Amino acid sequence: MMASTAISNHPVTNSNFDRSKRKKKKKSQAPSKENQNQGHAKWKTEAQQQIYSSKLIQALSQVRLSPSSPSAPRQGRAVREAADRALAFAAKGKTRWSRAILTSRIKLKFRKQHKRHRVVAASTTSTVTGTSRSKKPRVSVLRLKGKSLPAVQRKVSVLGRLVPGCRKQPLPVILEEATDYIAALEMQVRAMSALAELLSGSSSSSGAGSSSGSSPTS
Repeated sequence: MMASTAISNHPVTNSNFDRSKRKKKKKSQAPSKENQNQGHAKWKTEAQQQIYSSKLIQALSQVRLSPSSPSAPRQGRAVREAADRALAFAAKGKTRWSRAILTSRIKLKFRKQHKRHRVVAASTTSTVTGTSRSKKPRVSVLRLKGKSLPAVQRKVSVLGRLVPGCRKQPLPVILEEATDYIAALEMQVRAMSALAELLSGSSSSSGAGSSSGSSPTS
């Protein structure tokens, strides 16, 4: 009799345990969504824009720009990379896209070193053997797979390539990162526009002051 009552009590305790587990799961999910919304909204604040502007000025001060240099695209790329790194620093590496931007420079450095070693090794082998191999054009496997994918998956893969660090991520992660990345880029445009207006205003005022100072007196 006691064994039967103990067995009958087990489903009740299991159901109560499942309910409490669901409640704890919902409570743990709710703050994360609130934190995500707060993270998206922080890019619209004036304080965050000022923080990014200070980091942007520090990053641009380290970029070497020469007005007489013919490599204007390279200088523009350097400015863009500095602005993106300042944006990733402002995000404090809490998002996937910011971590990808911060680590991209290190990966590029190792890639260049590896490419240099490969070129040196290929040149030494060609000089030793006296033959040179002609490279055949390779067709990318991802490109062939992309043609056979449905339209929705192709758009998701394109969006994943646009957001740093989201090339091979699932759709919920891509959407979350894209939302935060777009808000950060909008703040970046506002900060850089304000900085450009400030610099143009200061240069015009200094030019007007120098012209008035050099004008002859009657």
